[in-house]
Amino acid sequence: MINTKTIRGRAADRDMALTIEYTNAGVISIDEDQLRPGEVLPIIAPGFIDVQVNGYAGMDINGGELSVQTVLDLTDRLARGGVTTWMPTIITASEEHIRHALDVISQARIGDAVARAAIPSVHIEGPFISDLEGARGVHDATAIRPLDADEVTRWQRSGPVGLITVSPHTPDAPAHIARIRALGVSVAIGHTHATPEQITRAVDAGAAFSTHLGNGIPSLLPRHPNAIWTQLADDRLSAGLIADGHHLPMETLEVMLRAKPVGRSFLVSDLTAIGGSPPGRYKTPVGGTVELDATNRLSYAGTDLLAGAASTIADGLRNVIAGTSQTLATALPLVTSSPARAATGGRPGLGYLRPGSPADFVLLSPSGPTAGTVVGVVQGGRKLEGKTYE
Repeated sequence: MINTKTIRGRAADRDMALTIEYTNAGVISIDEDQLRPGEVLPIIAPGFIDVQVNGYAGMDINGGELSVQTVLDLTDRLARGGVTTWMPTIITASEEHIRHALDVISQARIGDAVARAAIPSVHIEGPFISDLEGARGVHDATAIRPLDADEVTRWQRSGPVGLITVSPHTPDAPAHIARIRALGVSVAIGHTHATPEQITRAVDAGAAFSTHLGNGIPSLLPRHPNAIWTQLADDRLSAGLIADGHHLPMETLEVMLRAKPVGRSFLVSDLTAIGGSPPGRYKTPVGGTVELDATNRLSYAGTDLLAGAASTIADGLRNVIAGTSQTLATALPLVTSSPARAATGGRPGLGYLRPGSPADFVLLSPSGPTAGTVVGVVQGGRKLEGKTYE
């Protein structure tokens, strides 16, 4: 006998209540009705989706000791903050290292149904990126190499590659991008010093996303043209944006969200293993000694240069609501339906509340200074403990 359950919450975009009937397998039905007299409900929304997670809470996808248990623990820890779907992100490294990490993630998915549902595929950020200062960020310059669709084919033997971030600055980039797309792998542009013309040719070849637009790019650019304007102007590209308050000033984020309205933009955390840690200095396998301050700014110790991110995508959602013209209702797609397009291999209905969608839900504070705060999570039809539910 199928065990059906119900959950009730308020719609984000209208003053109506939603009663959702679901099983562990997915949503069965959604009934809409008027709020009952005196009834106060949290906002109910699809579970959050983060397609760029390098680590969290001391757990590192890119460290030398990645294990199946690390992947499982990260899946659980992220879900308790509202991220019910995520893409482990492997950054620039040797082919051997990348394939080992893919193999570990694949083992975690094979052996655990929750991880298999939560991890649609893997995002590989590099090694086919710019080797120039600024554009390459913290990526290891010695491991950066030319774009190679044959290597991507070999990666696929080890694990589910879904998204690759590349810099299309070489003449053969469009041909390699077209071959990668033919493998069923999505391509994003990032960590690049490519010219506007090279970016356009990459999009013509099938690149569909921008990785953390406005970051991973030289600090000094021509006023125009430059790679940021080109990506903002091309409606064929959907842009990932880091809304931690440090990678993009709020006014920059406001303008980018106007150029890339919801549906062509989405939030990413770019979380590192330092996320969830108290302020202090930390030694990391990528980037060396870093310092986390009380505002969750992560920088190279003794400098003002960013060294990755330490804020969650839920933090980013609240920052967008507080710092831009977006409301909770208009911003929610930035962490649900919009990133679902980049989550290659995701389940049908991912990022939406409708019959047939995954039974992944978040309950959110509806208004006031805590608007958008996660107060409850259901993942795969299971209420996660340690949260408050209506």
